[in-house]
Amino acid sequence: MSGLAITPNRSVLEKADLTLANLITEGGYLQPEQAAKFMRILTKESKLMGMSTVVPMKAPKQLIEKIRFTGRVLRAGVEAQALADGDRVRPDMSKVELDAELFKAECRLTNEVLEDSIERGELRTTIMALLADAIARDMEEVALQGDTASTDPFLAQFDGILKQATSHVVDAADTKITKGLFRDMLRSLPSEFLRNKAQMRFLTSVDAEIDYRDALADRATVLGDRFLEGEDAVTYSGVPLIDLQLMPENIGTGAHCTDMLFLDPKNVQFGIWRNIRIETDKLIREGVLLIVATLRFDVKFAHEDAVVKAININVT
Repeated sequence: MSGLAITPNRSVLEKADLTLANLITEGGYLQPEQAAKFMRILTKESKLMGMSTVVPMKAPKQLIEKIRFTGRVLRAGVEAQALADGDRVRPDMSKVELDAELFKAECRLTNEVLEDSIERGELRTTIMALLADAIARDMEEVALQGDTASTDPFLAQFDGILKQATSHVVDAADTKITKGLFRDMLRSLPSEFLRNKAQMRFLTSVDAEIDYRDALADRATVLGDRFLEGEDAVTYSGVPLIDLQLMPENIGTGAHCTDMLFLDPKNVQFGIWRNIRIETDKLIREGVLLIVATLRFDVKFAHEDAVVKAININVT
């Protein structure tokens, strides 16, 4: 345990009074301010969550109201005359339900570890920081790869955003990312969702991003050299390509493919129930300090039809 890394989150946790010492004396239930700060740590450590909309849920189930105008709302008007009934418009109103599923993490620390660590008292804060990092990573994994049909009980809790994206699908047919694939994805998205293209992103796996960056770098140009050196973000039509470490690369044709999403990341709703618990218990006979983290969360699109998914992208 002497090799434990000191994470930047330590100072944040200390300011939040979120150390094992506090939890042992106070019972482990995070106060509202502590829970809010813990959520901010999770958001900071997850690239996907950091781009998304985080919804602090007041209960395990919560409805998100969706209101939008899908067509023309202006009409030719006449002074001092109301519009005819047929010219009046109503917004498209619907709801998305966040249904937070239960997740737990359990960590055991022996008395020897607590007593002998070179960090001594600071170890307790470091453990909390490392635990927050690990929870954020796991949340991103299930948010992406969740599938209720999975044989993995963890991933089977709910469908992640890859499975949820079904309205607009482009098949790369076991080829790598090309400009043509980007073009097809842009053309597949209804024009009403392209009005704010500056907020859009392409999300794919690490290897898929590297493959496309290498293809650009092979060009004998100054721009190609800059891509080879990794100085510039890869973009298509002004939309950045973002790599996510937990985007699967063993799916699709021959189980050697990945997916790519084209969307506004704020369309992804991370619902986290505010009743986060991090409890401790001393197992005296075993000489062990038990730490149990419990939280509930769910992930949904606010507008699933505002997402394009490319499948069967080769990453071999």
